[in-house]
Amino acid sequence: MRFCKLLLLSTLVLAQSLLAAEEEEEEGPLAGNITFGYLATSGNTETKSMRTGAEATYTLERWVHKASLAAIYAEDDSVTTAEAYEALWRSDWSVTDRDAIFGRLNWRKDRFGGFDTQFSQTLGYSRKILTGPVHELTGDLGGGARQSTDQLGVDNDEFIATAGLDYKWTFSETSDFTQTFAFEVGGDNTFSESVTAVSATIIGQLRVVGSYTIRHNSDVPIGTEKRDTRTAIVLEYNF
Repeated sequence: MRFCKLLLLSTLVLAQSLLAAEEEEEEGPLAGNITFGYLATSGNTETKSMRTGAEATYTLERWVHKASLAAIYAEDDSVTTAEAYEALWRSDWSVTDRDAIFGRLNWRKDRFGGFDTQFSQTLGYSRKILTGPVHELTGDLGGGARQSTDQLGVDNDEFIATAGLDYKWTFSETSDFTQTFAFEVGGDNTFSESVTAVSATIIGQLRVVGSYTIRHNSDVPIGTEKRDTRTAIVLEYNF
């Protein structure tokens, strides 16, 4: 829980810095969002759950840089039942209006998942298949390396092939639907993730987002589930 609080504090500090930068240059190349959701119950059962994160995108000529942080924490009657963190950095260099070359770093930690930590480094090609304004679709293909440590402390290093799809449907002026798929295929383990989300503007730059995430690892220690799911409703502030 202490690490979760530190990450939340880091997220707020990052968000404050980004908002300050935006105030200096309203039409600048910086954009992003801050998300936060919290639920607590008391009485016969005491539960607490939190989901927080921050994302920033910086565009400069042909370059697009993206950084994000996320944390999930839950406890039931003072017993921790979920604790996960993720950090991502991605840089895209546009070759044409639709084509780009990208580099990506992705670190994941899940105290209750099949793997305690997974860290991947990939290079690849990205293509904008649909460019809107109603429908947007981008596909990725790449390859690289991944270092993993399972819940038994066993380390594994392997080369991976990656693929991804990112779809957005803007079905009204204030609401949209997104669906993303990500795959990391290695010789010993295949990691996949599906994120389905619907968001709607409440007022101004404040939105509510409901999401459903499915994560799957093909090879996990005995006694560990291969599939994890997460359902979340959070507030999102866009800048």
